[in-house]
Amino acid sequence: MKKHREPPKSHCQSQTELDKFSNLPGHVIDQILSQLPIRDAVRTSLLSTKWRYRWSTLSNLVFDNQCLSFNSQDQSVIKNKLVNVIDHVLLLHTGPIYKFKLSHRDLTGITDIDKWILHLSRSPIREFVLEIWKGQRYNLHSRLFSCQHLIHLELFNCLVNPPRTFQGFKNLKSLDLQHVTMTQENFETLISNCSLLERLTLMNFNGFTHLNINAPRLLFFDVGGYFDDITFTNTSSLALISIGLYANEKVEKRPNQNASNLVKFFSHLTHIRRLEIQSYFLKFLASGDVPGRLDHPCADLGYLSIRINLGDFAEISAALCLLRSSLSLQELEILARPEEHSPGVSCLDLCEGEQQFCSFPQLRLVKIFDISGIKPELEFISFILLASPALEKMVIKPALVNEGMKMMKDLLLLRRASVRAEVIYVDP
Repeated sequence: MKKHREPPKSHCQSQTELDKFSNLPGHVIDQILSQLPIRDAVRTSLLSTKWRYRWSTLSNLVFDNQCLSFNSQDQSVIKNKLVNVIDHVLLLHTGPIYKFKLSHRDLTGITDIDKWILHLSRSPIREFVLEIWKGQRYNLHSRLFSCQHLIHLELFNCLVNPPRTFQGFKNLKSLDLQHVTMTQENFETLISNCSLLERLTLMNFNGFTHLNINAPRLLFFDVGGYFDDITFTNTSSLALISIGLYANEKVEKRPNQNASNLVKFFSHLTHIRRLEIQSYFLKFLASGDVPGRLDHPCADLGYLSIRINLGDFAEISAALCLLRSSLSLQELEILARPEEHSPGVSCLDLCEGEQQFCSFPQLRLVKIFDISGIKPELEFISFILLASPALEKMVIKPALVNEGMKMMKDLLLLRRASVRAEVIYVDP
């Protein structure tokens, strides 16, 4: 039996299909264009007269590896093509530009960024993302600081030096600075003069080491790098913190320091709901005279993650102080930081008798990772089990496979305050 063959499409049929594109409503065309990579959006000019240069009114311009890929390994060729594409788009663009993102993996040594920022400063730009992945840090053009419509600013590998006349971004709500260099004065001016700032990400910074955070509307703060000191002022709205700072040597070796870093750190964090203490930051918090409880309890703290050396007496003291001050805690994550343990260190001295006056009434989930099965770790686990009457699940994952069998037996023997508490051992 012969297969039925469809007749070739006539010119009229092709024209009908083309007319379908031409007759789409304008807002539908705009929606389609907004979902396309910028290169494909430009190519739609070939579809019909109605589509020609329609892309030039796009308000969001994104130039990254996903939308711009070049079939070449020659850096100079890639650079020239990238510059030509961006120049072409900006030259033919009409209407306002609200978002501009330049984040190409092969982006390096491009001096044309200055002229692009000059062009964008004439638009009501609301979101600006510049990620320089290779080469020296780009000296950010001063005209960017005149863009007072900015709501989100994201910079990677940049030298940030605002002009003396800069009075802050009045509408900025989100600021992401990674691998940046700026002076102490410029950093403090930038943060304190952005009065609407709600989200701040700060990673691997140079030029300043004192983090003075004065931001009354700040809700989220994610920070990592080397520092000398950190102070929160007027940050009563701050609810989510992820902090992985490494203290410089002179911070750890302050002579005769009695004031507690822990007390100072939490004095202006009255409404914190989620806290992640990463890297070696707990070591910094443990410096000074650690109290039994904080003067200002973390009444709203529901999630706590701590990276800790459970063989360090000072760090255990700081962790226990924080736990005693967080009676609303529902989820606790402990990430053991294996180091050389101090001889004779025992959690028992700190935890023994605690159960009589210390309880975590709302704690339901505990996760403990990277432990090695040493005595202080098991004592800490025992303390948590005995002080958590509402506990439902404790997940334990050791650092090494061969620690498993003996640790499992030890864990099963531990008493617990909650009859529903399930201890789950997970192989690494």
